[in-house]
Amino acid sequence: MTSRRSARLAAMVNSMAADPILTAPPPIASRKRKAAAQAPAIEEPDAAPSTPRRRRVSKEDAAPPATPTPSAVRLIAESAQGSGMTPPQKPKPAAVSRLADPNRTNALLRSPKTSRIIASKAVDAVSPSKPSHSLVPTTTTATILEEACAHLIEVDPRMKPLIDAHHCRIFSPEGLAEQIDPFEALTSSIISQQVSGAAAKSIKARFVALFNTDANPPATTIAAGQPPPFPHPARVAATPLETLRTAGLSQRKAEYVQGLAGKFASGALAAQTLADAPYEEVVATLTAVRGLGRWSAEMFACFALKRLDVFSTGDLGVQRGMAAFVGRDVGRLKAKGGGKWKYMAEGEMEEISGRFRPYRSLFMWYMWRVEETDVSTME
Repeated sequence: MTSRRSARLAAMVNSMAADPILTAPPPIASRKRKAAAQAPAIEEPDAAPSTPRRRRVSKEDAAPPATPTPSAVRLIAESAQGSGMTPPQKPKPAAVSRLADPNRTNALLRSPKTSRIIASKAVDAVSPSKPSHSLVPTTTTATILEEACAHLIEVDPRMKPLIDAHHCRIFSPEGLAEQIDPFEALTSSIISQQVSGAAAKSIKARFVALFNTDANPPATTIAAGQPPPFPHPARVAATPLETLRTAGLSQRKAEYVQGLAGKFASGALAAQTLADAPYEEVVATLTAVRGLGRWSAEMFACFALKRLDVFSTGDLGVQRGMAAFVGRDVGRLKAKGGGKWKYMAEGEMEEISGRFRPYRSLFMWYMWRVEETDVSTME
């Protein structure tokens, strides 16, 4: 009996020596592996072993956003061409340098009804011989950002590191050369309320696709390979709520979008009016529309109309950035007033921001940059 067992052991040793894989030293068992080895195994006779897939990180996920404002704000200034349905087209710089004024609209607005471009006068179109233009204005779309940054640094030298580290493309010559459809910007604002940026982008893409299918062709013919246009207000106003909801809109948001479209279709809202009206009149006009609050109106005036003297005291990201900017430990601040966060009182925010007039929009943009604050729920 003993000799047979010895023979078997010798045979096993010889076979192991012939196989280099079997002769490899066993891995050192850790405590976790010992515990796993002692635990009873769950038998799955039909299940084949598999390796869990590793999550692929795209460049878009890894790279920081171009503008660290809330995702809702980014969608306001984003056209349908950049909604993810087709590759976005790089905007072309303005052919001419236009006059710029921090207290007025500096954007190139495109009428949603006629596609007419509404813009300030070109610099070479101003005649210095006329009495009203005895002095040729020097602030243009090519210089206004530079002038604004210089003003912010002059008021408070602590702004210089922020300005040196972050370029504000929104008010740059390239940003001011982009065409903005006010109906699209305001619709995007409604879509993005109380949802994540990714969800808002997806809903917007499906919303645009509703009006650019074979069964529902666009009102204007577009060249092959070009991005689909944003729908005409009249078409949206005439679309049943049930159809609008298939894009992912809630019942209330579908009502808001349809009502907004009706105001543009009837002329109650117009690109020319929004471009020419004083700031407070713009805010009052927009807040009278169902679905648009004061924050939405402020962000529209800043990011769509490109007005440089807009400031929002109700924006939580601005509050936090300003508190950190003046040297407060925002991590230790507590909620006030029944759990509502308040990093800084509105009166104090107005006092500090007032020093940066007439470029408070730029100051507000840099306050978002202070801690790269990204707040999803704003209203």
